[in-house]
Amino acid sequence: MRWFEIALVVLTAFTGLVWLIDALFLAKRRAAGAGLLDEGGEPVVVDYSKAFFPVLVIVLVLRSFIAEPFRIPSNSMMPTLLTGDFILVNKFTYGLRLPINNHKVVPLGEPERGDVVVFRPPHHPDQDWIKRVIGLPGDRIAYRDNQVSVNGTVLPYELKGPFEGTGNGTEMTGASLLAEQLPGRTHDVLEREDLPFLDQGEGEWVVPPGHYFVMGDNRDNSEDSRYWGFLPERNLRGKAFLIWMNFDRRAGGVDFGRIGSRIP
Repeated sequence: MRWFEIALVVLTAFTGLVWLIDALFLAKRRAAGAGLLDEGGEPVVVDYSKAFFPVLVIVLVLRSFIAEPFRIPSNSMMPTLLTGDFILVNKFTYGLRLPINNHKVVPLGEPERGDVVVFRPPHHPDQDWIKRVIGLPGDRIAYRDNQVSVNGTVLPYELKGPFEGTGNGTEMTGASLLAEQLPGRTHDVLEREDLPFLDQGEGEWVVPPGHYFVMGDNRDNSEDSRYWGFLPERNLRGKAFLIWMNFDRRAGGVDFGRIGSRIP
């Protein structure tokens, strides 16, 4: 969606500049030439700029500093988020950032362990990804035998039963649905025990200052910090907090039961 952000900024700047130039120079020239200010004689580009500039400013401010919509494109955050979920991301929780370059201009807060965050991964800076924060700066994170440990303590897990997937999530049907208890935050994860041995990204890491360790809730189907490293704070886009729509054609269309659900 970065192309949309760029287009929005360019259009806002263009329409605002046209309106300003017309107000400062062109309108006076038209009035002087006609003997009076003829509002009906404005050029089409000026007329459209005046009409669209306020709307574009409102949309730009809302998307850049308040909340931005995103669509979940994959199953890496199942069962918390499903393919086809449309979510809202809080853009001010972690500080106000400029559009396009994502530079923080007003620091307001930092991610907490367990937050679901949208970010631009270091190896794909033009894409928006979503994962859960597992490790904070200074934490020692380990992942072995499908278990996460934080600072030497293995996280408790509670088996809730087999997962029943629908639509694009049917591939995970039969996976173990577990409640993973992060300090101060419990959330569900999926594990597949019927898969042949594959690289699970096992290892141990110490999170450096200004970085975070993120993982997908679908542990056997997530490309995350286990594989590409730490997430720089400057790459954060915001905190996901609400599902406002779900559309999965394979599941029959709109799932009204997910609309309005908060993201744990």
